[in-house]
Formats: sequence, C-alpha cells, structure tokens
Amino acid sequence: MEITEIQPCAERIIENISKVIVGKRRSIKLAVISLFCQGHLLIEDVPGVGKTMLARSLAKTVGLSFSRIQFTPDMLPSDITGVSIFNQETRRFEFRPGPILSQIVLADEINRATPKTQAALLEAMEERQVTVDGVTHPLPSPFMVMATQNPIEYEGTFPLPEAQLDRFFMRIQIGYPSLEEEIRILDDQQYQHPIQILECVITAQDLIGIQETVKQIYLSPAVKRYIVTLIRYTRNQPDVYLGSSPRGSLALARAGQAKAAMEGREYVLPDDIKDLAPEVLSHRLILSPASKLRDYSERDVILEALNQVAVPGGDPMRRM
Repeated sequence: MEITEIQPCAERIIENISKVIVGKRRSIKLAVISLFCQGHLLIEDVPGVGKTMLARSLAKTVGLSFSRIQFTPDMLPSDITGVSIFNQETRRFEFRPGPILSQIVLADEINRATPKTQAALLEAMEERQVTVDGVTHPLPSPFMVMATQNPIEYEGTFPLPEAQLDRFFMRIQIGYPSLEEEIRILDDQQYQHPIQILECVITAQDLIGIQETVKQIYLSPAVKRYIVTLIRYTRNQPDVYLGSSPRGSLALARAGQAKAAMEGREYVLPDDIKDLAPEVLSHRLILSPASKLRDYSERDVILEALNQVAVPGGDPMRRM
C-alpha cells in the first residue's frame, strides 16, 4: 500500500467507529494507531464508557475475527491458550484452540485473573504464538490484544506486573461523554445498537499492507535523539523508581510513524512525539513511594520531561 493511501483509510476507520463510540475521536485515533503499529492496547477506565464496544467496533470495521475473554480469579491458563484432547478414534491428541487464537482479543478486566493466568498472555503478546504441551501454535495475523481494567475497584484484583504492562503499546482512557454526546447516544440506541449495522470499511489484507507501509515513514536523526532523550529523562528522575525501557523508545518511534502516515506525511515531526508520549510511556514507569504520597503521577513525569527536554529544530526531512 502507498503512503498516500493510509490517510483516507484511517479516516474511514475512525468515522465508522465514531458511529458507535460517540465524541471520543482521540481515543479512537489512538486505538487505530496501536492497530497500525501491531501493538496491544490497555484501556483503563470506569465501567460503562464503551471499552468493550471500542474493541468490537474496531474488529468489525476492519473485518477481523473477534473473541472476548472475561478474566476471573478461577481462570486457568488453558482457558486462554487452549488444550490438547485425546481423540479415541484417531488415537491422537488434537489441539482445541482457546479464545486467544483470534485476530482481535478483548481481555476484559485483565487484572481480575491470577498472575499465573496473566502470564499466559505474555508469549502471545510478544511472540505472536502460544505453546501448549510443548507444541507451538502461531497466532493469526493481524493480531491485537485489547485489555480493560477498572482503575477504581481494587478488591479481588491482581495488579499487572511491569513485564506485562511493558508489552502494551499504549494505555488510554475513554472518559465520560459530554451532555450533548450522551443525548446523542440515547437517540442512536433508542431502537437498536449502532454496532449491529456497522460495516467493514477495509480488509485484513489492507491492514497488513498499512502495517508494513508505516515502517517506511522517515525518522530523522534529530527526532530519534529526541525520543531517546525523553526516555533517558524518565530513568534519571529521583521520583521514578524504574524508567521506561528501550521497548518504550521503539513504541514511541513507531507511534510517531503511524500518526504521521495518518496525517498524510512521509516524515515524523517532534510534535507527533509530544502528542503521543503520555499514552505510550506513562504505564512503563514505576514511581517511588514518596512521589505517590505527593499525588505525583506517571503522566506528570512525562509532561515534565516534555517541558524540560529541548525540541529539535531544522528540517524533519533532512537525511544525514
């Protein structure tokens, strides 16, 4: 796919999802950026704001298979990956795939599962495969995990470990709609839910082409240095116990490429990086206990880094 074709494709996707998720264009755009970058998405928000609908709408818009996993404390890893069952007729073990073998997987309330069950997602998210009884099964392409968790209710939950959080490309919030938007939601759903008539606007093959083309967007040496300097800033702050990993640098660079392509550009601007840094980096930080007592959040660290690190100037298309 040509770079010039990505912008109209992205607009069609965003407009189509906006028929279901009303008034949340930025959240939808961030989800599409994650999809274009072959990344996974963590949606952290209160119940009822459309987290599940965003995942279903995205899958239906792009024509991908969809499965939903409701995480509970008694869930086993095999409930996610699948099991091998002995067939008495053939006298052989047959693999029965679990819900993880879909193209878009909604991990609903992921923090309600035990760490052992959460760990079953690690191989799938990073290596795009699952191993059951010593046999490796590749996951379909494209593949994306969209996980949700409630930031308010902590009873009966297990916080996601840093290794798991770092595998999420972005962490976003959807938020409550405005008064006018909520009235529109009432009007739209008076007779039927909009997702029932939602149509596919691009094919899975088109999406794969977009994902490959995004990698060709130019990143100047100055923008690369800006990204790495931001990351290193998070590692050297006294309020930060653990800063972002190099995976954060890679994610921020790829997110900038996708945003540039969606806006019809062949190069990444520093403004692309500044716009996406809070969602890409905040969940990759661990703050010190003292900073939490002062209500100093991970997002505050990122915003401080954006204010302190000098923005590169010059021509973003200049190749050195």
